Amino acid sequence: MKTKQTMAQLLELLQNEQRFKQNIVHWHTIPPREAKTVPFPQTMDERICRTLEKRGITALYTHQDSSFRYVREGKNIVAVTPTASGKSMCYHLPILQTLSEDPQARALYLFPTKALAQDQRSELHELINETGLAIRSETYDGDTPANIRQMVRKAGNIVITNPDMLHSAILPHHTKWVSFFEHLQYIVIDELHTYRGVFGSHVANVIRRLKRICTFYGSKPLFICTSATIANPKELAEHLTEEPMELVTNNGAPTGKKHFIFYNPPVVNKQLNIRRSATLEARDITEKFLSNGIQTILFARSRVRVEILLKYLQELVKRKLGPKTIQGYRGGYLPSQRRQIERGLRQGDIIGVVSTNALELGVDIGQLQACVITGYPGSVASTWQQAGRAGRRQDESCVVLVGSSSPLDQYVIAHPEYFFDRSPETARINPDNLIILVDHLKCAAYELPFQQGERFGSAEVTEILEFLTEEQVLHFSKGKWFWMNQSFPAHNISLRSASQENVVIIDLSERGNERVIGEMDRFSSLTLLHEEAIYLHQGVQYQVEKLDYEEKKAYVREVQVDYYTDANLAVQLKVLEEDQSQNERLLQFAYGEVSVHAMATIFKKIKFETHENIGSGPIHLPEEELHTNAAWISFPEQILESIGKEDVERGLVGLAHVLQHVAPLYVMCDPSDLHVIAQRKAVHSGQPCIFLYDRYPGGIGLSEQVYKQMQTILAQAEKLIVTCPCDNGCPSCTGAAEEGGKSLAVRLLRVAQGGRCGCR
Repeated sequence: MKTKQTMAQLLELLQNEQRFKQNIVHWHTIPPREAKTVPFPQTMDERICRTLEKRGITALYTHQDSSFRYVREGKNIVAVTPTASGKSMCYHLPILQTLSEDPQARALYLFPTKALAQDQRSELHELINETGLAIRSETYDGDTPANIRQMVRKAGNIVITNPDMLHSAILPHHTKWVSFFEHLQYIVIDELHTYRGVFGSHVANVIRRLKRICTFYGSKPLFICTSATIANPKELAEHLTEEPMELVTNNGAPTGKKHFIFYNPPVVNKQLNIRRSATLEARDITEKFLSNGIQTILFARSRVRVEILLKYLQELVKRKLGPKTIQGYRGGYLPSQRRQIERGLRQGDIIGVVSTNALELGVDIGQLQACVITGYPGSVASTWQQAGRAGRRQDESCVVLVGSSSPLDQYVIAHPEYFFDRSPETARINPDNLIILVDHLKCAAYELPFQQGERFGSAEVTEILEFLTEEQVLHFSKGKWFWMNQSFPAHNISLRSASQENVVIIDLSERGNERVIGEMDRFSSLTLLHEEAIYLHQGVQYQVEKLDYEEKKAYVREVQVDYYTDANLAVQLKVLEEDQSQNERLLQFAYGEVSVHAMATIFKKIKFETHENIGSGPIHLPEEELHTNAAWISFPEQILESIGKEDVERGLVGLAHVLQHVAPLYVMCDPSDLHVIAQRKAVHSGQPCIFLYDRYPGGIGLSEQVYKQMQTILAQAEKLIVTCPCDNGCPSCTGAAEEGGKSLAVRLLRVAQGGRCGCR
């Protein structure tokens, strides 16, 4: 039987074995760091001190001590420290201290996911039981039984929930929570960095509603926020809560030695600069760790990739480890299945997990030694979060970032200084996005009537209230606006996606035993759940037999095939309103409101391992329409004469491909949040155009940031294409290796930056 290798031996193998060594671009070692501690505050209750001592904790980390002192002084805080640095004590300790002095006090804990809420509940229960304090803490979510719900509302000192539950079940029924809101002293917002984009914009409005109800009941709670590293934690916390914040960044937690490896798959076609699949390379590296018993997490960019990798790994290691020792973890799995996987990881029964960014957050999954990331996650902050899942105590750990062929990945892999020297991105929200704001005004009016002249947080809303009165949603009487509709507004508003409804996935494999195995948002279902699509779930393949788009149900049946499917989305775009514009020589940059029409057209069957196209078919689904914001570049007609009419289209498509990957670096977003399309003749001007638009109704401010940083983005796009070693274009730059495509994109870029195009 083959001897298992230790982490140190495996790292040596990666450094010396030619198969891996030749692909390592950069090896960064982060040295271990000693803890920085201070004695317990003298004001801390003796019972809390004794409990901590029993756990072997004889002092607080510096950031925990600062948080305790600020909160006790009545200040709102945002504590920003890395993964596994004891952030939860920043809120547990001051809140337990207050509850030891005032048993009537109440606290609300908000976590972005149910998994995190369940995790924190277990930790908090243990802590409270050990102190002997008479404190009731309970989760309040969709899984909470009715009899416990009543107890939580009346007597829960600490209520643990998520923004969705607060929005749809607590705030609309605040009259059942009178005692809780009257005595509410603290609101904890954990994982603050997740509240960005659409989700953050919604949650900012939920917090406006929460504060409005607190004011009605005479309470003014403090906010305690914790966050992973982002560029603007204080600004984000203040924007989200509309309260002044104290920033705590003096991290005192120790860390073990960590190796961070940038790995670029080998080039398999030099002329086209095509690299071996990142998915296959990540699989091989992960298999090295797993077969040596090293508990490893493998991150993939999408649900489909998670399932493909899981299938590959289960085949590779089932003889050595048994298939159940490796599990998938992603959105769309049912909660009970996710809890089981988390437990298996903590207890060591599961030694490998393949996950989307669902496990990026601080769910306690125990001690992992290695982390393999398939493709750059899209932001510096997200990469550090995923890397933080390995080496959660003081042992030596390893993180391998495997680059894909995308321009974004190739840029980051080739410029490690961009990653290691750059501060993480700025998180942005837009609570006053009209679509989101109107939705929450309806909810707020249902909860409490609006007084004439009342603001909604910092937003002036009289005009919107008057509009809702005209629409007969509200009724104005004696200086107040009242809700007058029969419906319950919060029920139809999702905080998490542009699409308000999910498609339920139903397995028909066992006759007479239909079962729900997952769910997916409506927009994604166009390309992932069309008829004949292969849907992957826990490594098992299902073929979609029918997608009932009206009823939001997809019917699937288990199959065994050697391919997966990938669908094309055809997009048409029209400018509705130009809000800002600037002319640069012959060029125009603009920003405004657009209408996008998207339609799934055909799907391809892609063979496992070789990734070759082995067939295709049409998709018959209705068109989806989206009103959003976009930034765009309009090229002048003169370019057509200098570059050639036929060539312009190829140049535009290549340039759009690069911008799709470079622009997300400058606005903290996933590449899928910001779409880029090229138009040979734009509807509004008849000129060649490239549009970069927010993939959410009403926009969330991403394209506006693109408009402001357009010159920087274009300069980086040119740098990426010029430094790419290919001849005519490749997946790492312009996407396709068409004759002259690379030079055409560069010429367009040079015109876009105000220079001459170097025309023939």
